[in-house]
Amino acid sequence: MNMTKKNIALVFAIALIIGVVWYIEVSKPPAVVGTSVAISTTSTTTPTSTDRSAILKQKAATYPPAVELIPGGQFINSQPFKLKDLIGKKVILIDFWTYTCINCLRTAPYLDAWYTKYKDQGLVIIGVHSPEFDFEKDYNNVVNAVKNQYHIEYPVMQDNNHATWDAYQNQYWPAEYLIDIDGYITDTHFGEGNYDQTEQKIQAALKERNQVLGLPDTVPTGTVNPTGVITVSNTELQSPETYFGAARNEYLSNGTKGTIGVQQLTAPSDIQENALYLDGTWNFQNEYAENQSVGAKIIYKYSAKNVYFVGTSLKPIKITLMLDGKPIS
Repeated sequence: MNMTKKNIALVFAIALIIGVVWYIEVSKPPAVVGTSVAISTTSTTTPTSTDRSAILKQKAATYPPAVELIPGGQFINSQPFKLKDLIGKKVILIDFWTYTCINCLRTAPYLDAWYTKYKDQGLVIIGVHSPEFDFEKDYNNVVNAVKNQYHIEYPVMQDNNHATWDAYQNQYWPAEYLIDIDGYITDTHFGEGNYDQTEQKIQAALKERNQVLGLPDTVPTGTVNPTGVITVSNTELQSPETYFGAARNEYLSNGTKGTIGVQQLTAPSDIQENALYLDGTWNFQNEYAENQSVGAKIIYKYSAKNVYFVGTSLKPIKITLMLDGKPIS
């Protein structure tokens, strides 16, 4: 992929923008929260003994048990339920995600395809929505993302207090936890990629389920090839996730970083790559920067395949998007 350095400016004609976060496709791992060690498995090989008591004993020595869901909000696409009601009946895939995480959104087509392919084979996918920002805790926002933006059909549970996240000692968006028929976490995967390996683990868990329940082996083989997949080269991506809010605006280059309050900013003529420049009057809060002047500008020179921008306004506004100094639609 031939990368070009591009200069991008957004000019605001009306004076209010809130909730601004800049997302760039990045070459680093998904965002990490907390310092606890995530649950991991010491083996990815299911015990092969035909003696169920021996298998269960071996699993107990090999894998951690599933942890019960701790709702922090509402369920979407489902009535509330507990894992204990599924264990012994289903294979469960828990997906920790949040709707503004680009890494999660690039994983979503595979989750959708797995749900379609295996839901009648005994697979239950549960999206545990653990928000990164306060506005992602809003039930209506999550419903809109699940139903209208990303058309997710499997159950999604709000984890607004990160209680389930903490119970699993999770640290990543996205993160996948595969729970087998006996309630053990037999596979984990953090971040994007290795989808074929995860699907093979799902197939193996479903085959074991059929054996345990005395069902015929009807689990489909092969791996999914979903549409709408965005592929990236982790070796070529350079520009990092860049935040406007005072809590994390480390790349703000013409203002005071980490400071809450109003700043009057002027963009310099010399624009450096991967540095955020704002022009105009901006009110910085922990999770966003609010534009308070007509004609404010956001300037960013980046090296990336795509740019993702998260923002909102209390009233209609007009935005002019400039790429290399020329307006684009």
